[in-house]
Amino acid sequence: MDSSNRDAAPDKKALRQALIAQRLALPDRLERAEALQRVLRIWLVGRPDTVIGAYWPIKGEFDPLPALHRWKEDGELLDEPQLRRIGLPVVNKQHKTLTFHAWYPGCPMEEDAYGIPKPKDTEVIFPTLLFVPCVGYGPGGYRLGYGGGFYDRTLASLQPKPFTVGLGYGPGFIDDFEPEPHDVPLDAILNDYGVVWPV
Repeated sequence: MDSSNRDAAPDKKALRQALIAQRLALPDRLERAEALQRVLRIWLVGRPDTVIGAYWPIKGEFDPLPALHRWKEDGELLDEPQLRRIGLPVVNKQHKTLTFHAWYPGCPMEEDAYGIPKPKDTEVIFPTLLFVPCVGYGPGGYRLGYGGGFYDRTLASLQPKPFTVGLGYGPGFIDDFEPEPHDVPLDAILNDYGVVWPV
């Protein structure tokens, strides 16, 4: 996103809206998604994790679930002693945090309070690796989310803290993004070009 657009909209709310509109309008979003699927699959090779938390894509976000389902199947083909599992977030409205419930293709789903599909009546799992969607992202591993603070509160409460990886498209990079004092950087960020953090 060029700086002239950001200068006209200095606050985060306007920046979020502009980035979401830009993402929804990407003429090559399908090609970018295919490229990021490949980046993600390659990045996962050799990772020791067996429980991964992800998200159900909304508002033009990248969908990590096909690559993660393939990762799960690869583990079964390798005949690993510990089953690979995928979890999707379920919102705790009281604490405004997320728990992760087991997901698999064809899993019964229901909408949460925000209209986002979540696994229905599956067990809580505890990811050691967590993929988070980025509305935007900047240098140093900082992410711009939707402003609800769910991931920040969740990460503050999870022990041990999972390895966090942001996923987004190339145009979501904000070169002069200013994190706030409470912002915690992600451990890594991947986009359709490859690993953008750490550099």
